[in-house]
Amino acid sequence: MLDKVELIATSAFGLEAVVAEEVRNLGYDKVQVDNGKVTFTADVSAIPRTNMWLRTADRVRLKVGEFRATSFDELFEKTKALPWADILPENAHFPVEGKSVKSELYSVPDCQAIVKKAVVESMRKQYDTDWFTEDGPTYKIEVALLKDIATLTIDTSGPGLHKRGYRDWIGTAPLKETMAAALVILSRWKPDRVLMDPFCGSGTIPIEAALIGLNIAPGMNREFVSEKWPNIPREVWRQARAETHELARYDRQLEIIGTDYDDEIIKVARRNAEEAGVEDQIHFQRMDMRDISSKKKYGYLICNPPYGERLSNHKEVERLYRQMGESFAKLDTWSSYVITSDENFEEFFGKKASKKRKLFNGMIKVDYYQFFGPRPPRPKKEVAPIDTKE
Repeated sequence: MLDKVELIATSAFGLEAVVAEEVRNLGYDKVQVDNGKVTFTADVSAIPRTNMWLRTADRVRLKVGEFRATSFDELFEKTKALPWADILPENAHFPVEGKSVKSELYSVPDCQAIVKKAVVESMRKQYDTDWFTEDGPTYKIEVALLKDIATLTIDTSGPGLHKRGYRDWIGTAPLKETMAAALVILSRWKPDRVLMDPFCGSGTIPIEAALIGLNIAPGMNREFVSEKWPNIPREVWRQARAETHELARYDRQLEIIGTDYDDEIIKVARRNAEEAGVEDQIHFQRMDMRDISSKKKYGYLICNPPYGERLSNHKEVERLYRQMGESFAKLDTWSSYVITSDENFEEFFGKKASKKRKLFNGMIKVDYYQFFGPRPPRPKKEVAPIDTKE
């Protein structure tokens, strides 16, 4: 059985600090942050818990070993020396994938073949057999080489963690669920405040906000490849799922609004919200962005508008962003958050951002423009009258 494990939560570039904060909030404090990944040590229950709860990580990997390798012999011998039989059962299906960046060993297919052979040799000695059927549970191994450092991991997630299970149709230029959750988390939105997405598309940002507001674990209703691993007790998975139900705040009332000019995409958004179980928390309606309004004095506008890669010409982008600036100005006490790849966004929008954060939406480099509105006044505390009677 697995006991203490070293795990790596992978992430999009720019979201490492967000993922690290999520990991710490789950109670794991031995956290190391690097480009594209967050490494931490925990007991085996962290595998189901992090897979179910992490909103912004791409996947969770079990780290087997890390070492320097500049020759194929070195890669083979050091991989073979790792304790594979302590992790892989005899009938494990263990495909190998790989990647190499700025390393002497740049041929990924060769690295994959060598790691596969080394794992087989290691297990052959332990299990005293020359043949592995590989008809059991899947343990997908990755060999990642970065500047001649090889990191060997096993994927515990299966399909990426953005696959929540509620999005059956995503339209053009989709925003990953993990990125949408990150936009909401980075805004520091509070569930007692109104949130509006005037470019809601298939509803990803409003749905992720609703899951956050209700404290619903994003992975509570999906399966993970490591659920079939015999070295993680079923009881550990049962307890992790029970925790997701115990901590959900189904009774909380949220005010989340999603609008879009496309009637058909609004229907898709409603269907996705229903699949996610949050349809009662989000008001979707067809509306042109120029017509947005609210009676609420304080709120959050969070959106992923079309940008250069998604509109046909630059003039169209410029016109849209100028209209956004005029429309958002009507809600001048609200905070606004916009993700776009257009480096001239502030100029067209007509306002300088309070803060900018560099992110990657898929392979596209983007900026997250944050325009902070005024803080709402704190509610006055009631002061008990002074009794002057003696």
